[in-house]
Amino acid sequence: MSTKPSIAVTMGDPAGIGPEIVVRSLADPQVQQAALCHVVGSRSVLEDACQRCGLPISILDSEYARVEDVPGVEAGSYQYGGISAACGAASFNYIQRAIALAQEGKIQAVATAPINKESLRAGSVPFIGHTEIFGDLTDTTDPLTLFEVRNLRVFFLSRHVSLSRACQLVTKDRIIDYVRRCTGALTQLGITEGTMAIAGLNPHSGEHGLFGNEEMEAIVPAVETLQAAGYRVVGPVSADSVFHLALQGRYNSVLSLYHDQGHIATKTYDFERTISITCGMPILRTSVDHGTAFDIAGKGTASAVSMVEAILVAAKYAPFWKSSVEV
Repeated sequence: MSTKPSIAVTMGDPAGIGPEIVVRSLADPQVQQAALCHVVGSRSVLEDACQRCGLPISILDSEYARVEDVPGVEAGSYQYGGISAACGAASFNYIQRAIALAQEGKIQAVATAPINKESLRAGSVPFIGHTEIFGDLTDTTDPLTLFEVRNLRVFFLSRHVSLSRACQLVTKDRIIDYVRRCTGALTQLGITEGTMAIAGLNPHSGEHGLFGNEEMEAIVPAVETLQAAGYRVVGPVSADSVFHLALQGRYNSVLSLYHDQGHIATKTYDFERTISITCGMPILRTSVDHGTAFDIAGKGTASAVSMVEAILVAAKYAPFWKSSVEV
């Protein structure tokens, strides 16, 4: 019996590049060595993707992979590169089935290929994306997003809000809450050593009020409260250096204070290998950090680097994963 972790790999939107990057990942030696992949999707679409990518169909059923065939769409029943109600509904069904496999204890983590928000809406799916779907189906109120690239891990105090709103959300209470939850998320992944750094909001972390007061009024008081409670956290650390220092190993993670602050740091370092990990749930989920790429879908040319990395990250953390922790 294989000792490799079992990872459910959802096919994503059939009209996008998901089928191609999934089958390319199954053929990657790193993936074959690291995990047993349960591909959740349409067998006929995956077979078509193999042909388009010049890969043998036999990779779908091997010692490295197997297919969990979910009815819904078949190869040739839709057009690549376009919004489709059928494909949106099918991509949702793949996620549902993968979550069910995890809840049944048949797999240890889920790695997801990209879906399309407009196709979900066209297919009458009542969610806007993966995070919302996983949150609802696992009864998780507010999942956390963690980006990982190499040994750099970045959490986000806020994500899809305006920059002015993001600044308003930098409060003492919110920082305390997030550091507690992020520490719990790291524990879920088996990371119990090291120190978390909170990035500064203003240039040079405000220079003691010269360039803004958020550091003095919110971040420093939050850090002092957290340290007194035993949390290993420091900050504010100037945003122009904190990500570099984390890459060098000084910090086990960084709490970014707004969306682009952390996205720019990780994606500039290595765009394709920046992986999104959804934490704070009873299920470990990793994901590529790109979309369905409708402009190149079906051409057999899509790069699988990000999908490969998502599976590898899932396989790396699966043996240490804890479904829940105290925060």
